[in-house]
Amino acid sequence: MNIDLQGTAGRDGWPLPDCRCASCTRLRTAGISHEPTRILIDGVPLEKCSRWKVPGGYDVRSASGRRILVAGGPGERPEPVAETVYDAALLDLVGCPDHLGRLRHAGAVTAATEIIAVYVDHRIPSPEELERRKGFWMTQREGPHRTLLLGGSRSGKSAEAEMRLIGHPYVTYVATAVRGDDPEWAARIEAHQRRRPAWWKTVEATRDLAHLLASTSGAILVDGIGTWVAAVMSETGAWEEPARVTPCLDELITAWRATTARVVAVSDEVGLSLVPTTPAGRAFRDVLGDLNQRLAAESEEAALVVAGRVTDLL
Repeated sequence: MNIDLQGTAGRDGWPLPDCRCASCTRLRTAGISHEPTRILIDGVPLEKCSRWKVPGGYDVRSASGRRILVAGGPGERPEPVAETVYDAALLDLVGCPDHLGRLRHAGAVTAATEIIAVYVDHRIPSPEELERRKGFWMTQREGPHRTLLLGGSRSGKSAEAEMRLIGHPYVTYVATAVRGDDPEWAARIEAHQRRRPAWWKTVEATRDLAHLLASTSGAILVDGIGTWVAAVMSETGAWEEPARVTPCLDELITAWRATTARVVAVSDEVGLSLVPTTPAGRAFRDVLGDLNQRLAAESEEAALVVAGRVTDLL
């Protein structure tokens, strides 16, 4: 089966006419233009292929009998036909990357399925950013593989972590934050919950984080290490005597090193904050800073997230 993409952009192309957003301006300045999505399957235009309407798009058959699932347009999430494994899936990965994970979770898309991004437009900053994200989405990287994402408050580190695993069919989300009585903190937790795919498994954990790393397969997202450190410091009475938390840190590092899962963990880069004015604050900074270094040393990847932009740490 030959899939020929004569265009991959949204209905009005990319850059959009007269659009002044940064994405369109970058392409226009570089003299680059992407034509609207137009698909030929074995030389036949998509609209002339044998196809059946499904919610969000089309179930298509090539002349050779291959099955292709195609999004109907930007923002569309094509529903697979029950018990069908598709040979190819043409999806709006810019607007609905989580749909890829859902299709894999349902078994409609497998490692043998050819995945192609269509309806690409200014919803993503650049073609280069799309390629970076596709690097995480197109193949299901198995463990052991550890990624540590560092950043300051509201840096976008949680969104980056979720993006990296959004195409994975089985994700265990480990929430280390305790809801408590703070309405603002509770609202943050709820916002994170709404952003996560419904098929992800959520586990709330503090002291048993090491056990989860040792016993969980598939993909694990830990958000985050900073709230875990605060919890174990409280449980061990380490705010006044930081050394009391050392056994918990050692246990976590041992589990991190031995895990067979694909793990993405979010942590606070304490070096970006002000010098704490209290002994407890300085103790937390020192404990978390040291733990970040130990985790990074045992990670295949580490990156710093600032204002939603990502810099790999080599």
